Amino acid sequence: MAALTAAAVAAVGFLAYQASANVPDDLSAKPKASISASASAPAGGQGKARPKKDPLAVPAGSGTGARVVYALHDRRVWLVDAKGKASRTFKVMPSPVHAVPGTYHVTSRTGSVKGSDGVPIEHVVRFATVDDVTIGFSAAQDGSMEEPDPTVKAGGVRMSRADGDAVWRFATVGATVVVVP
Repeated sequence: MAALTAAAVAAVGFLAYQASANVPDDLSAKPKASISASASAPAGGQGKARPKKDPLAVPAGSGTGARVVYALHDRRVWLVDAKGKASRTFKVMPSPVHAVPGTYHVTSRTGSVKGSDGVPIEHVVRFATVDDVTIGFSAAQDGSMEEPDPTVKAGGVRMSRADGDAVWRFATVGATVVVVP
């Protein structure tokens, strides 16, 4: 029974990885056409194929108006315009300390600084504090997005340099940041 459970968990993890690996960083680009038997016909020819989830779809319950939406579970950020339409979405790598779900506002920004892990970072956009740990978006200047040390009490939400540039331009002081589960 344990082996079956482990196999099922591994299969779900692999499929989740495959799905996230196929989402482009810049969703304004047109997707490349591809033919896939599994996408066009469900296994065994039974039932209907499930529609693919729109990666630009902003999470429900994330508020209205212009905002940055950060989904903790999905490790994903959306930049949402005043009409509620996402202009960009991308994966992020959070640190061990994170903001609880809720609405925040950008409190400060810094062009470049050394992160609490010693890595030089840029485009730091801070929006929350949890147990004296500042939470904010940033990009490592070397472009890395490595899994953080879980024993270090840090609150950086790392992203690619291109995504960091986009957040820097979008989220000025006072901008709304909505954290969802």
